Amino acid sequence: MDEPVKTALWREALEWAKTLILAMLFAWLFTKFVIVNAVVPTGSMEDTVNIKDRIIASRLSYVFSEPQRYDIIVFEGHDDDKRLFLKRVIGMPGDKLYIQGGEVYVEGIDGPLRSDFVKGELDGNYPLPSIRNSHVTVPYDGSPPYITIPEGHYFVMGDNRTRSSDSRHWGIQDASRTFISSEQILGKGIFKYYPRIQSLTK
Repeated sequence: MDEPVKTALWREALEWAKTLILAMLFAWLFTKFVIVNAVVPTGSMEDTVNIKDRIIASRLSYVFSEPQRYDIIVFEGHDDDKRLFLKRVIGMPGDKLYIQGGEVYVEGIDGPLRSDFVKGELDGNYPLPSIRNSHVTVPYDGSPPYITIPEGHYFVMGDNRTRSSDSRHWGIQDASRTFISSEQILGKGIFKYYPRIQSLTK
């Protein structure tokens, strides 16, 4: 093979290598700063999102705004737990929230919160008077105990309420784990794309 041909092949190989490197860099930057691409590991959000569904969350959704009630969010675990979790925002900062007869109530909002996305029947009360949590208040007038959500934090629950480990359970032993902080939130669930495309923003 003569020298001009070798040179041309090397140049072509270098061009392909640069294109591949740039494409990989773009993909890394895109997933690092724009989206979260995740596989759902558990059934805590059924039937909205099922085990092994693949979802896309937007990292940009909360750059200029805060999470809203009923948003589905992707977030990291507490402390050094870097696993990704997928839950629905139920309680907002400052809310006084309680669950009675399986329905979720927030002081200042008439009637129970939405439950059209919940799988099966709601059950149980929360918080129980026996829960040792500094955010729990037990009124003297006999009304249900409620939990106050601190600023910059959210109370999250899975749509499959009977199979979801969430804010109802995380703080039983350690009150600081009850809520999800703004810093833990990576993005807002936008849609699932496997096994079929479906919006998560209803």
